[in-house]
Amino acid sequence: MAIYQFEAMTTQGQEVNDEIEATSQDDAAVKIRNLGYFPTKIREKSAAASKKKGAQKRAGGKGASRKSFAIGGVRSKALTTFTRQLSTLQDAGLPIVRSIRILEGQMKPGVLKNNLIDVTEDIEGGATLSEALGKHPRTFDRLFVNMVRAGETGGVLDTILQRLADFREKSQRLKRRVISAMIYPTAVISFAGAILVGIMIWIIPRFKDIFDTFETALPALTQYLINFSDFMKNDWPILLAIPVAAFIVYKIVRLTFIGRFVSDWIKMKIPIFGTIVNKSVVSRFARTLGTLVAAGVPILEALNIVRDTAGNEVVGRAIGKIHDSIREGESIAEPLRQSRVTDEMVVNMVDVGEETGDLDKMLMKVADAYDEEVDVAVAGMMSLLEPLIVIILGIMVGTIVIALFLPLVKLINDLGNKASGASGE
Repeated sequence: MAIYQFEAMTTQGQEVNDEIEATSQDDAAVKIRNLGYFPTKIREKSAAASKKKGAQKRAGGKGASRKSFAIGGVRSKALTTFTRQLSTLQDAGLPIVRSIRILEGQMKPGVLKNNLIDVTEDIEGGATLSEALGKHPRTFDRLFVNMVRAGETGGVLDTILQRLADFREKSQRLKRRVISAMIYPTAVISFAGAILVGIMIWIIPRFKDIFDTFETALPALTQYLINFSDFMKNDWPILLAIPVAAFIVYKIVRLTFIGRFVSDWIKMKIPIFGTIVNKSVVSRFARTLGTLVAAGVPILEALNIVRDTAGNEVVGRAIGKIHDSIREGESIAEPLRQSRVTDEMVVNMVDVGEETGDLDKMLMKVADAYDEEVDVAVAGMMSLLEPLIVIILGIMVGTIVIALFLPLVKLINDLGNKASGASGE
């Protein structure tokens, strides 16, 4: 087989320059398309150049990709894209090291690129892919590592990577839906809040100067408004410190198990928003557990992973009890029913899945059903939130207008009383 150099474009429009082994130029084009690329130029590489590059790789393969300084974390979208591309390359039959090098070579400098360089070096040093990924827990969590380990053990790494990519894409899609639904109300509230702050700081003080010329006592509502305006104008650092302090206190409380449990319980009990939180957590639990079971991960290990990645202490505690019950010989359905973190429909589907041996499929159906319910709940929240924002803003603006006009009404009444008193004399 000959080595062909090629230039191609990815589906995102990025240029790729690499090499591939093939029996002919047509065969090379087919293989390049199987990688998900669109070839623009293919030419056979000379034997001398091939030997030269091989010698360079043997002498120091690390020189092909150098690390760059990077701080921060890895975006979920970038990791999801990497997982999908790696599953495609594995499905095409490329060696794992070459697959990772191809993907790493396309990436911009950053934490993920540096981690992949380390991963390829560890694999070349004799480590398995799961062992190499496990050395970077901030990038590749337990779910990712254990699914890869299950794929290596069963010899179905490409299939497992596809399932992992599907899982990450669906989880990310659900998160995007919730975030996108909150953009509009957040923007409206922020804009309206800025206008109200401007009124309090610049408009109200001018009315105060006017009211001072009346030389009469102001109505209570007007006086409260002026006092609050003075507070915002003179003591604004305190107003800024309040949300910062609240955030710090929240983070400190979340450091303890009791604090996390109570705060997560409160989130789940908030009207409307709590419903979305509940359904999102149950969907994540079902999809994660179903993905792990389908990958062949033992149920006890899968529950440990789900508990650590649940993102909610209330559900995590319930999963811990389910784990202990299964270890004592019970099924999943009964302890899940006793935990009361899911409704009866989920329990029944899990029960049926255990009886039929299709637990993973049932869990995936549960996750899909709850994803749809989250969409409906978000849409319902938006339908309720939009008029609610208008009503609240209307009340606030109306209160300000009334407070500013009350002194004028009082002044007119006082003048009328004085005029009637003078005419009576």
